[in-house]
Amino acid sequence: MTGIKYAWSAVGGDPALLPRVSTVLREGALPARLPVRELARACVGACALAAAELGARRAGLAEVPGVRLDDGAIATAFVSERHLLVDGRAPVTFAPLSRFWRTADGWVRTHANYPHHRARLLTALGMTQEDPDALGAALAERSSREVEESVYAAGGLAVALRSPEEWAVHEQAAAVARRPLVERERLNTARARALPPLDGAPLLPAAGVRVLDLTRVIAGPVATRTLALLGADVLRVDAPHLPELADQHADTGFGKRSATLDLVADRRAFEDLLAAADVVVTGYRPGTLDRFGLSAQELAERRPGLVVAQLSAWGSHGPWGGRRGFDSLVQAATGIAAIEGSAERPGALPAQALDHGTGYLLAAAVLRALTERAEQGYGRCVRLSLARTAAWLTHRIEPGPAGSLAYDGPDAWLTERDSALGRLRYALSPVSFAGGPVDWARPPGVWGADPARWA
Repeated sequence: MTGIKYAWSAVGGDPALLPRVSTVLREGALPARLPVRELARACVGACALAAAELGARRAGLAEVPGVRLDDGAIATAFVSERHLLVDGRAPVTFAPLSRFWRTADGWVRTHANYPHHRARLLTALGMTQEDPDALGAALAERSSREVEESVYAAGGLAVALRSPEEWAVHEQAAAVARRPLVERERLNTARARALPPLDGAPLLPAAGVRVLDLTRVIAGPVATRTLALLGADVLRVDAPHLPELADQHADTGFGKRSATLDLVADRRAFEDLLAAADVVVTGYRPGTLDRFGLSAQELAERRPGLVVAQLSAWGSHGPWGGRRGFDSLVQAATGIAAIEGSAERPGALPAQALDHGTGYLLAAAVLRALTERAEQGYGRCVRLSLARTAAWLTHRIEPGPAGSLAYDGPDAWLTERDSALGRLRYALSPVSFAGGPVDWARPPGVWGADPARWA
């Protein structure tokens, strides 16, 4: 219970509720040198317990429902993007230029899944066409740190492979280490909108909660996908010129609606959404949305009682605070890829565990903020980063017992349904508590096809 205890404390949970959690341990779930299974279990456990707590408060229950964590369900959900099938087709999770490359002095990890990031990577290296062989040759002539800096200067994404020791002396590692796993603050002194009591089954703790989802890729969308499972009206809003990758949207769009808005041209529509929102979740690098008046403080001034949840790759402090980043890049920088690799080649965790783990922890922090808001009023802000989750994984979590049951594969936690995108096979949510939902109320729809208004 050490990992769950730490995660639950990080979101401000009452330790007296921890005995409500039971765990099914399975050997072979998320195997790795680092305690990935324990991290995954802790993040999902904190989320499920926060959901059960909020549901009990809103339903007037005398006791918080019991939470059941199954390593099999968690391991399956942590690689949900790999289990997704759309009309029998498996998605492509990484583009050809998103990988490790040899450099003159080591390795560098690039990320070029999005077209604009791919174009910037090529521009930084003086290339005009996507040619993996030519790119590999260009990188082999440069040092890893030179590539890192030149690509970031061009707005692209590349990170030099570092050992844990090299990362430990980096200024960004020191900045990350000074921050808590979950940063929590009260935003204002205005009373929040009271949520109505719950009645009926299943128990949906977030029913009636309006969530404005300004996130992309995996971690943020996993958090909002989880809030949608729990009954929230989640509206994801993207810029029209930055479409989400289709398969990524299919994996993380369950339970949500998807709209597009230009924050300049459609400002009135956005302000109308904000005026009725309970939660705003952002997943852009720190400072990106501030120029649109979307800092936590400005949002709370315009919508008193708002819960603001902010997610970033590297945190909002330190020399890399304003940099873009993804799970694979954070693994490369923080020593995780070196730990999981060999002398011949860098490795990786068995899942994009920083993304998924931080996503469930972010959802837990939002749910706990809603519980605190119901008891005390006032808005809240929570902040998490992939780098801080990485520091927790590499330094704070102890490996747990192996378990007497085996993880025999994902089949028990996969299901199918039809959607506007086609026939979907997908992983069920691992967030489970007595009386809670089993599946999402709706499948993902077409990206950007919904109107920008609350249901």
